[in-house]
Amino acid sequence: MNIKVLFIGDIVGNTGRKALREMLPSLKSKYQPHIIIVNGENAAAGRGITSAIANEFFNWGVHGITMGNHTWDNKNIFEFIDDEPRIVRPANFPPGTPGQGYTVVKGNGKQLAIVNLQGRTFLPAIDCPFRIGEEIVEELRRQHKCILVDFHAEATSEKIAMGWFMDGRASIVVGTHTHVQSNDDIILPGGTAYLTDAGMVGSREGILGMEKDAVLYKFTTQLPSRFVVDEGKWMLHGLFVELDEDSGKAKRLEKIRMREDEWVMD
Repeated sequence: MNIKVLFIGDIVGNTGRKALREMLPSLKSKYQPHIIIVNGENAAAGRGITSAIANEFFNWGVHGITMGNHTWDNKNIFEFIDDEPRIVRPANFPPGTPGQGYTVVKGNGKQLAIVNLQGRTFLPAIDCPFRIGEEIVEELRRQHKCILVDFHAEATSEKIAMGWFMDGRASIVVGTHTHVQSNDDIILPGGTAYLTDAGMVGSREGILGMEKDAVLYKFTTQLPSRFVVDEGKWMLHGLFVELDEDSGKAKRLEKIRMREDEWVMD
């Protein structure tokens, strides 16, 4: 028996939510996923997530939400994260941090363990994602064969290292955070499906989902600039993986790249 997993990259603001709402029915029809996971750390105006947005995702058929370095940017999250088992924030945040770093989600008669980790290269210094990740995955493997790791990190080298580190232990290691989909999708020798970055769901007319003028102003002047989510035409990036349920090894993976007004669904 197989488990089909759909992972969708960082959803950026209203533009990203619009794209997800419009395209999920078609993605479900094509891939027939048992489990759908999205990264939601930029879902609320580009920074953080709210309970209303999370519930919106769940109502559309999402089974689990991963986060990242913008987890705490919308203060509404403190009101619900401890009570929502389908949301995970980086497990290597300091001890005592609200929320959880891993969970098990269920959908269509299948189960998938999901782990969220954050890198340390070019990001705030927090606990070691390799050590914490290893402890969690080894614990999960006692009861679960199929495990997805969302590694929210900046440096490609750190992400690739995590892929090899988890090869044969996690079923899927997918990177998030850069909002730029990489072209290195591969099933590693130990059976782990790997992609350095899933990409994003947001405006393709801005810069990483934000209005380009504000970003350009900051780069060219080095002065403060308020970033606002761009409302232009969207793009949607993600990853589809089919896993062997008995071994947890990946059998097939496929990058997903879609653009508003240009997509074709087989």
